Amino acid sequence: MSRAATALVSIADVEDAYARIRGAVRRTPLIPAPLPRPGGRAATDAGETLWLKCENLQRVSAFKARGAYNFVSRLSPAERAAGLLTYSSGNHAQAVAWAAREFGVPARIVMPVDAPDVKRTATIALGAEVELEGTTSSERKARAEQIQREAGGTMVPPFDDPDIIAGQGTVALEVVEQLGTRKPGMVLAPIGGGGQLSGVAAVVRRRCPEAEVIGVEPAGAASMLRSLEHGAPVTLDRVSTVADGLKPVRPGDLTFAHCRDLVDWVVTVEDDAIRDAVRWLFGLRLVVEPSGAATVAALLSGVVDPAAQGETVAILSGGNIEPALLAEWIRG
Repeated sequence: MSRAATALVSIADVEDAYARIRGAVRRTPLIPAPLPRPGGRAATDAGETLWLKCENLQRVSAFKARGAYNFVSRLSPAERAAGLLTYSSGNHAQAVAWAAREFGVPARIVMPVDAPDVKRTATIALGAEVELEGTTSSERKARAEQIQREAGGTMVPPFDDPDIIAGQGTVALEVVEQLGTRKPGMVLAPIGGGGQLSGVAAVVRRRCPEAEVIGVEPAGAASMLRSLEHGAPVTLDRVSTVADGLKPVRPGDLTFAHCRDLVDWVVTVEDDAIRDAVRWLFGLRLVVEPSGAATVAALLSGVVDPAAQGETVAILSGGNIEPALLAEWIRG
């Protein structure tokens, strides 16, 4: 894959973002687990380890806190005072609401009508005003843009923005530091709009160029994979997946460019594999939402083989799952 130089987020951008946000976000743990094998079997070799980057333990239980805080911290006081506005299926909504509270400014969020209650109520509890609109990312984006035209406010993009991408990339800076003398051979990140994968790739490609960077998205919402196959961002007619945080119908232009130039592979996983991964992680006493479990699903289902050399790292991007749904899947 060509990695020609383009106007992408640099390692310096991510390092600058980390300096801004590190006092506000959590340095989440990187924990070892037995490397899962297809069918749920664990590795038998003591050296076969999967490293889990637990962004499910981040502020608002999702990596989105990193990018949102970085973006908002770079706004002028006047821009923040105008109020923050965004559209999101849930985790970015909570992240913007949290950042708004940290800076003492109002936030208005457009969420889908089928947003998980756990995400909607948490966003409201953080002080944001929530409006429900449609079921797709394009519908809620259109409504948020309408609100901005009518009432003003500063839009905080969910993924397609260099400050958002740089903030999300700080998770990879932590991974590299936490591995110490170990070297990553593979880093897997989920794909929604592509902001986290873009930031991770921006770091790993520069710091550990020998490591593979792999994006994972649901088979029923494979907008990045289809875009890469097409050679430009495409909009899906419909999406269907249990991973509500990975359902944008179109990747961003900037995130597409990062994935095209810096990511080795994009793979898809079925919903059944995502459910299995949520259960497998719960067996490790980790509560992870479907979107966050997609990376483990790729290993557990055999879609991706672990790194031949170096460490295998899976980012668990969030932990906001409905308790009733988790209980149902565990019983199932």
